[in-house]
Amino acid sequence: MTEHRRLSRRTFLRNTGMSGVALTIGLCWPVLGRNASKIIHAHEVTDAATELMSWISIDSAGMVTIFNHRSEMGQGTWQAIPQIIAEELEVSMDQISIRSAAAAPKKYGPQPQEGSFSIRGWYQQLLRVGASAREMLIRAAAQQWQVDVKTCYAENGQVIHRGTGRVLAYGKLVKAASQLTPPADVTLKARKDYKVIGKPLHRNDAVLKTNGSAVFGMDKQLPGMLYAVVERNPRFRGKVKSFDDTAVRAVHGVTHVFKVQRDVFGLLFEGVAVVANSSWAAMQGRKKLKVEWNDEGFEHLDSEQLYTRMREDLYKLPPSAAFDTALKATDASIEAIYEAPYQSHSCMEPVNCTADVKDNSITIWGPIQEANWIQGNLSERLGIPIENVHVHMTFLGGGFGRKAFTDYPLEAALISKEIKAPVQLLCTREDDMTMGPFRAGAMYRCRGGVTTAKKIGALQIVSASQYISVGQLEDSIPQALPINGGNSAGLAEDYYTSIPHYSFGGISTRSPIPTMWWRAPGANVDLFASESFIDELAHLAKEDPLLFRKRHLSSARYQAMVSQLAAFSNWDTREPNTGWGVAITECFGSRVGQVVKVSRGKEKGVKVDKVFAVIDCGWYVNPDIIRAQVEGSIIMGLGAAVHHATHFKEGKAVEENFNTYPMPRIHEVPEIAVHIMENNESPGGVGEPGLPAFAPALCNAIFDLTGKRIRRLPFALEDV
Repeated sequence: MTEHRRLSRRTFLRNTGMSGVALTIGLCWPVLGRNASKIIHAHEVTDAATELMSWISIDSAGMVTIFNHRSEMGQGTWQAIPQIIAEELEVSMDQISIRSAAAAPKKYGPQPQEGSFSIRGWYQQLLRVGASAREMLIRAAAQQWQVDVKTCYAENGQVIHRGTGRVLAYGKLVKAASQLTPPADVTLKARKDYKVIGKPLHRNDAVLKTNGSAVFGMDKQLPGMLYAVVERNPRFRGKVKSFDDTAVRAVHGVTHVFKVQRDVFGLLFEGVAVVANSSWAAMQGRKKLKVEWNDEGFEHLDSEQLYTRMREDLYKLPPSAAFDTALKATDASIEAIYEAPYQSHSCMEPVNCTADVKDNSITIWGPIQEANWIQGNLSERLGIPIENVHVHMTFLGGGFGRKAFTDYPLEAALISKEIKAPVQLLCTREDDMTMGPFRAGAMYRCRGGVTTAKKIGALQIVSASQYISVGQLEDSIPQALPINGGNSAGLAEDYYTSIPHYSFGGISTRSPIPTMWWRAPGANVDLFASESFIDELAHLAKEDPLLFRKRHLSSARYQAMVSQLAAFSNWDTREPNTGWGVAITECFGSRVGQVVKVSRGKEKGVKVDKVFAVIDCGWYVNPDIIRAQVEGSIIMGLGAAVHHATHFKEGKAVEENFNTYPMPRIHEVPEIAVHIMENNESPGGVGEPGLPAFAPALCNAIFDLTGKRIRRLPFALEDV
């Protein structure tokens, strides 16, 4: 991994461990108000006026090194990004190695791993870098042969002359190519000519994660490193009144015990750090710690109180006379209340971070989704120049938004600063599941009506939930509900043109519990209400639920996807004694339709037999990665719908581990079939859009089988 510093060609070679001659180029955006990007050599970067963005290096052996400026948390950047480069560079995947880059926003641009942005935000730049290197190598070969460059082409890591069949490997050309000026513009391949993109190639990080050589956060080791755990107030906003560490310091290996803080959206949450020369000693020492907490000045709420407050908040927004008039004009109308729970992120790898703070520098390593934000936060909080803050991303054992947050790197850095030594901050499973922030619970008041033409004439969805912001814990301000205004996260865009009168709005429910984004933010809860209620409107109109949606999703792209979903799931030949439910979502640039098939269990309840998913993510790289992400999203959605939720008792999180927050077991996972749409649309996200549609599709299927509407999550399948 490189450190964040001014990049020179010599520095690049030293940091990458390369020797000899290399062709090193990247994409840059010059500063001083100029917007046009261009491809440049690494040795051209002599000052802050130009910084490389996406970049590669080819050495004299023909090996290609790519620095991945995005984190890898299972979503596949370590495979998809090299696959893009390999396509335009005309090399095989075994000629490419990939390494993680440190946080450097001037060099790499935005580096957050959120919003399913890695491919949809960067594919054009990556294609250009690969194509530019290829063209420079072709020009170098043509000059050496003294032939027209148009008579040469690249293939499999070498340049070939059509007229004579002469061949030069890339490694033989890098010295000459490195003296050439990168092309101002390049012609990219047509999709029909792709050899690597679009192919289900095996992931190159699978071997590392199988043989144990992959480096995750807790694998990081530093000379003289100590280990820390923190006893935090279980009521989140409580303060440390006093603590007794007498018994703690008697534990062999314990070196420090002191108060520490972590920042959560501007509020400082307190705890007591126990530091030792081993993780075991730190954890054993914490068990003997006695802390007296000051829990005054804020509410200690139970879950029941939270949902009562949300339900009351649903009716605090001012009425919309225009919508009420539109609703009365429909042929038939209904109203329903939906409820979604608080959730822990519960990544398989608990939160952790290694920090080494010096007098004028900070270096951290860990499972980090949002390197730039964390770098800026550490610089501001500790008063260290941002260029001296080095944030290194390891592999993540799941992120789901939790590891984009700044609290745990700051806590690790503050501990390192206090003890004047490198430290690895560890969170146990219990810490990880109870300290928050959580996905907020939510309630929805849905009202709607249908016309004699079997279409939605009016739709209103009002939400009450904790908002994600600095002011999330303060008194909320109601938002007005303008007619034809607002949106519902994850709802298909076509609804906004096909429904003549719609109204969306919400109110932030007051609570001291910290909340934040969770995989497919917004859509993961909003769509449960909106697509379940649209199903209710379909039945109110006495219409087939899929046909009802197709009537409202009128764009050619949606018509194609819905038709494919019907054919893929055999919707029109549904078997008797089964329930079939459908839901459709649009988020992060992709569209996903899901059909869930259920039947009666052998003894009681219902069982999920199969899930059909059709994803339209436009231009894509690797279909195996897409299928894996959709399958994983569905399984995560299954757990959130029927297995787990975080509850609160007197202001404390109740569920502490997987015995009370159960994950789906392998025998509970239904068969999942995934179809990927083929078109020429711009790429959309893949890691998040597959999750929101599952819960409403499942509940709609249960209604189809049993006539019972599920409006509250989670629920037990065996109790239906």
